[in-house]
Amino acid sequence: MTDRVPLQAKAPPLALRRRARLAAKAGYSLIEIMIVLAIIGLIVALVGPRFFAQFDKAKVTTATTQAKSLKEALHTMNLDIGRYPTEQEGLRLLVQAGGDGAQGWQGPYLSSADLPKDPWKNDYIYVAPADGQDPRVGSFGADGKEGGSGVNADILQ
Repeated sequence: MTDRVPLQAKAPPLALRRRARLAAKAGYSLIEIMIVLAIIGLIVALVGPRFFAQFDKAKVTTATTQAKSLKEALHTMNLDIGRYPTEQEGLRLLVQAGGDGAQGWQGPYLSSADLPKDPWKNDYIYVAPADGQDPRVGSFGADGKEGGSGVNADILQ
């Protein structure tokens, strides 16, 4: 009779034990995942407000730059037709010839066929010049209403 060891008493092969040990170590525990998410949440809470403040500042800068560009286009148009647009004509005269009062119009004075919107998707405002003054172009800011402070402040050039 041979001395056979019952199948259950044999130790698993070395490769099988190594594979089982690696499988037990693979992956992350729920606690580890929760700690990482908490750290990411803290970073977002600290950096987020600063990021959005820069985003709002960029919108104000964009509105100021576009208002200056519109005002320069108005000055160029004034050289061609000898006057600035009336309140009724507004900034539309920069991209589309008006009636008989716009003789000498050499436009469009903007690179696009449409008037740009401010960064908050509102129309730019135009204030016709009074008694030898320059016209004013700008935006009512983020809230789209006259007055305000911060990002809601009016931007007039």
